[in-house]
Amino acid sequence: MPVDITWWGHATATVADSGVRVLTDPLFVRRLAHLRRRRGALPPPEAAVADVAVVSHLHADHLHLRSLERLASGTRLLVPYGAQRAVPGLRRLAAGAGLRVTEVVPGDEVVVGDVVIRAVRAAHDGRRLPYGPRRSPALGYVVCGEARTYFAGDTGLFAEMADEVGPCDVALLPVGGWGPYLGPGHLNATRAAQALARLAPRSAVPVHYGTYWPIGLDPVRPHEFHAPGEEFVRHAAQLAPGVAVHRLGQGETVRPEVAR
Repeated sequence: MPVDITWWGHATATVADSGVRVLTDPLFVRRLAHLRRRRGALPPPEAAVADVAVVSHLHADHLHLRSLERLASGTRLLVPYGAQRAVPGLRRLAAGAGLRVTEVVPGDEVVVGDVVIRAVRAAHDGRRLPYGPRRSPALGYVVCGEARTYFAGDTGLFAEMADEVGPCDVALLPVGGWGPYLGPGHLNATRAAQALARLAPRSAVPVHYGTYWPIGLDPVRPHEFHAPGEEFVRHAAQLAPGVAVHRLGQGETVRPEVAR
């Protein structure tokens, strides 16, 4: 059975593997606080169709309650440990929308159909900003079915990344952000290519760039919005030439090659 990856913009993607649809960090709005969607149409209703959704950390552009409301009743939802305590609205939403919430920490595995989803560590501030306590870890996830697909969430480069992720066929890596400057705990195009060289998957899809931008800051370092995808392709060709990089437009799907 083939594996399909669809990028909906920002960190939101669908991994369709072994008859299971895994949705990452759902964000389905045109505007979020001071951010507005500058590229790509809003994801269509079918983007919210999933067997399981995974949330990498508690920042509002990754754990977005209004977007989670679009998930069908009965959908599994994996969130970092402590998320329901740190974000009270999540517990109310889960009860009202009929979502089946499971809190996970690095190393936990959850079986959904013929897929096993394993939580892995991410080097990122996982709390609910701006005031949340540091109780919830930032996570990545490895979706293991016909392929092994690593969704990194938001993360910086860390020495144990390849060991903790393990062998993977596809890597969904963040290569930018939503503002003119990236703080610590993020990958830019260069660092993402370095991560790619360590992970050595067969294929990669850059995510988390070129979608949202602060209102009124269009002229401030615009290359940080427009360029990360192309820069990642260029750096990956130098540092990880054996990896096929698929730079998708929002809403586009790729069927990457996987090991048999």
